[in-house]
Amino acid sequence: TAFLHGELQDEVYMQLPPGYSQSKNGMVCRLHKAIYGLKQSPRAWFAKLSSVFVAASFARSNADSSLFTRKEASGILMVLIYVDDML
Repeated sequence: TAFLHGELQDEVYMQLPPGYSQSKNGMVCRLHKAIYGLKQSPRAWFAKLSSVFVAASFARSNADSSLFTRKEASGILMVLIYVDDML
């Protein structure tokens, strides 16, 4: 369900899903959030997750954009993101 939390930056339109009552033939709806199967969903999710880590005082690595680090008095906390998994 991670991809459903991403917010789309582009204008994306889709046909109404089956079973939805259509008042006019050819109606479409504009998406504001990512949905399953949308090619923009992984990027939207990563952008949302990255902003949360940066807001929590993590720094993005210059060597790997999916590695976030935060220095604490007790040591260094590292989080590595792969698609929708974190290590």
